Amino acid sequence: MFDPDELERIRDAKAEWEEETLSPTLSRFGEREEEFTTDTRGQSVKRLYTPEDVADHDYLADEGFPGEEPYTRGVYPTMHRGRLWTMRQYAGFGTAEETNERYHYLIDNGQTGLSVAFDLPTQMGYDSDAEMAAGEVGKSGVAIDSLRDMETLFDGIPLDEVSTSMTINAPASVLLAMYVAVGDQQGVPREELRGTVQNDIMKEYIARNLYIYPPEESMRIITDVFEFCAAETPKFNTISISGYHIREAGSTAAQEVAFTLANGIEYVQAALDAGQDVDEFAPQLSFFFNAHNNVFEEVAKFRAARRMWAKIMEDRFGAENPKSKQLKFHTQTGGSTLTAQQVENNVVRVAYQAMAAVLGGTQSLHTNGKDEALSLPTEKSVRTALRTQQILAHESGVADTIDPLAGSYYVESLTDEVEAEAFDIIEEIDDRGGMLEAVKSQWVQRQIQDVAYERQREIEEGERIIVGVNEFRTDEDPDADVQEVDEEDEARQLDRLDEVRAERDDEAVDATLEALRTAANGDDNLVPYIVEAVKAYATVGEISNVLREVFGEYHPSHA
Repeated sequence: MFDPDELERIRDAKAEWEEETLSPTLSRFGEREEEFTTDTRGQSVKRLYTPEDVADHDYLADEGFPGEEPYTRGVYPTMHRGRLWTMRQYAGFGTAEETNERYHYLIDNGQTGLSVAFDLPTQMGYDSDAEMAAGEVGKSGVAIDSLRDMETLFDGIPLDEVSTSMTINAPASVLLAMYVAVGDQQGVPREELRGTVQNDIMKEYIARNLYIYPPEESMRIITDVFEFCAAETPKFNTISISGYHIREAGSTAAQEVAFTLANGIEYVQAALDAGQDVDEFAPQLSFFFNAHNNVFEEVAKFRAARRMWAKIMEDRFGAENPKSKQLKFHTQTGGSTLTAQQVENNVVRVAYQAMAAVLGGTQSLHTNGKDEALSLPTEKSVRTALRTQQILAHESGVADTIDPLAGSYYVESLTDEVEAEAFDIIEEIDDRGGMLEAVKSQWVQRQIQDVAYERQREIEEGERIIVGVNEFRTDEDPDADVQEVDEEDEARQLDRLDEVRAERDDEAVDATLEALRTAANGDDNLVPYIVEAVKAYATVGEISNVLREVFGEYHPSHA
């Protein structure tokens, strides 16, 4: 990128600066740290970056232009100048009625996309009256048992006018089927439904443990969703391959990228093995990343991930459709960075994290409420979180030019370093037989646990400053204005479930469940059978139990 003679002149000038200007200052005052790094086991940060740090760059090959390979600078030609990112606040608690009210509140305050948080029983494929669900109904998200709940959840919200993201994994096919059924009821053509279903079971085995079925059977369901959506709902993203929860579990930024893209490789290969065409399903793949506090590292991470995915899809899988090579992603600010101490500080953390996501070229964004270390966010904190995005969009100027940190010697060098480390990790995963085998052997989980342990040690020993936690502390109590789920919500949900079961046609339900059982024992795509079952008002638990009977449940080894 630079003329060799010019580089030599810069090297000489830097050496002179180090000797005549820097050295006397270091001798007198030193520096704050012996070594600077981006994060636990992160990238080493040099004192100064110059053209020498990107001397081997070929601009067209390494950065290029937005909307063109290698997509380092963005997947669209105009990026946020043409259309702002989707402001998609994650919401769900209690009953479908309560969450519907919150959705209308957010839409009235300028939110541009919906994002559904489901409670733990729903995420695990249990109905609200299951023994395992007791005490958890509506606590960590909204309780959805049947199509009746989904109808209520989107009451007054035309599905052809919104984009909806659903954070659901093991029973993703069931909740997607319910969404499709509501769209059918509203008369919305399936090809007009827009949104994302998370549908990422690999990260459940790695970081969250909200799985039901064994990995191989889970992969079948996921690839069935790929096939169904490619034919029926082409504007719906069939998976949100999630690094977010991997980072929340403790990984470094480079590990987040590596493990996420390695999961993506596993999904693409599974779909190919099922006989699907890469350029038919790959354009509907999407990703979900975390945004933590180190602004430059996060921007570099997003840029590296885009460039890596383009290479992976072309080199490994021979993708030809440009959309198959474009890494499109949603970002959520870092939940694990929020503190119960001095909760107002979290507003600042979230703002910096959101800015990093926007500078890194995100397609949609959720900003956490300041009180999420204590409870579900209140309406006031949700509004502040949404206003954070709106101020970024309309007042800060960060969305007015594309990839504004491109060309920074530091950011470009850091992008290269994150990419190189992530590719090294992927190579080791390949040597271990691929991501599925690396997860089943617990190797991936151990890598993350080691980093999480090291980070906690640094905090406890004061090597890493967390403002308000181990430095700059006060004696004030945490903010007590917290959102609480009414204990009567569980009773109301159980009453609703009883009503659905009393009013539905049991013979129709039994017929659809038996058809699903037959399909699961064979090779048919399962999603059309699940759609018919939910339309008969079969419940999440009943459908999941049929698949449990056929596929079994997963119990990890601890090798």
